[in-house]
Amino acid sequence: MARAAVIGAGIGGLTAAVALQRRGWDVTVFERAASLEPVGSGLAVAANALKALDTIGAGDEIRKLSAVQGTGGMRRSDGGWLARTSVEAASARNGGDSVVLLRRADLVDVLSSHLEPGTVRLNTEVSGVDAENGVVTLPDGRMGADLVVAADGIHSPVRSALFPGHPAPRYAGVTSWRLLIPAEGVPGQAYESWGRGKVFGVMPLAGGTSYCYATDTVPAGGGGGDQLAELRRLFGDWHSPIPELLAAASPEMVLRNDVHYLATPLPAMHRGRVALLGDAAHAMTPNLGQGACQAIEDAVVLAHVAGDGGRFTGAPGAEGGSGGSADGNDVLAGYTAARLERTSRIVARSAAICRVTRMRGPLAVRLRDTMVALSWRLAPSRVNGAMDEVFAWTPPST
Repeated sequence: MARAAVIGAGIGGLTAAVALQRRGWDVTVFERAASLEPVGSGLAVAANALKALDTIGAGDEIRKLSAVQGTGGMRRSDGGWLARTSVEAASARNGGDSVVLLRRADLVDVLSSHLEPGTVRLNTEVSGVDAENGVVTLPDGRMGADLVVAADGIHSPVRSALFPGHPAPRYAGVTSWRLLIPAEGVPGQAYESWGRGKVFGVMPLAGGTSYCYATDTVPAGGGGGDQLAELRRLFGDWHSPIPELLAAASPEMVLRNDVHYLATPLPAMHRGRVALLGDAAHAMTPNLGQGACQAIEDAVVLAHVAGDGGRFTGAPGAEGGSGGSADGNDVLAGYTAARLERTSRIVARSAAICRVTRMRGPLAVRLRDTMVALSWRLAPSRVNGAMDEVFAWTPPST
């Protein structure tokens, strides 16, 4: 049986582990944190990722745990609507699916439940990878693998080691806040409101909770202090129910992070027996809601390319490898071919939207808002179809 070592137990890493196990691989996931459960974060899972999750038997479970993104759209900071969307229109364009909303922790729990017991090793940091031989260095020794999946995040040490001259992720010019808020009685609309250099989004989840996120155009490296008080200062005079939601929030549920993205695409998403996945391969701004979705796509494509039981059946020189001689680099070239161009386009498109949200000048903001509103009124079908290239993706057939 071929062996895979997955570095990182985020959504992409867990999806890859499930997909590979379903193809007959012996999989171990190494996670340096002590827990799988994130705090204070929600997630939008779009039609393309739902189709990918269907291939590993998890799609319907996610749908049952989620709220469907209903009627919503884009608003100004005073509450005026710039554009409206409907779940019916989105579902009709994407085979019955649109976008579902749920806690990130719920998706992690579903993926974990599909793994064989003992697959995930917490508190275990991988300190080095030999890409040619598929050997990972662990606190208690070394392990050989036929395939190494580097799902180790935006500041991936594995990516830096494999492509040492490649530009590091770039600061996108905004910092972000994320929080979950008990919000009984809040209208069930998902929307994103744009102001002068600032954004506030609301995503109603199942069970009377709202996931909120916000960005502001500030220098990198800020933070510290009471971040909930900072959010109330920045958005307390925006339209209802934003002030009410922030009034109901708890300080310990607020996460703040500077937003970085991989502005220069990698030359490949693999090297030797190592495949880069998710943020490690194509970190993007959150403006299209596709970061986790693209990681999920990566995972099911990688498992398809790797094949049943593994088509590279050994790692020369690896400790504990399965003893064959196939070249992982040749096999993984198919993974790069399937994923690099698509993810690069989505990274660039998301970054372009981020730049538009950073506009602060009154005249520029007024022109931006006017163009968005006119586009929606004059060509709604074109606006609705703008995401078709992203959502209409289909997973590879087995």
